[in-house]
Amino acid sequence: MDQVKIGQFIAQCRKEKNLTQAQLAEQLNLTDRAVSKWETGKGMPDASIMPDLCGLLGINVNELFCGGESAHG
Repeated sequence: MDQVKIGQFIAQCRKEKNLTQAQLAEQLNLTDRAVSKWETGKGMPDASIMPDLCGLLGINVNELFCGGESAHG
């Protein structure tokens, strides 16, 4: 699992939704520092918020773990 790649994918999806780090964090009841950590590859979202994060970004958990790469065979 490539945390940097996943972080870049989170950032890309967030920007496509026209959300700032602070706006995304607020919707997840987190700090923008948490979002920043994910996007720089210094941390990963907690499993408990992944469904909400994916819902906000319009992706599925598999896409999140793959950093956006299609999981097709």
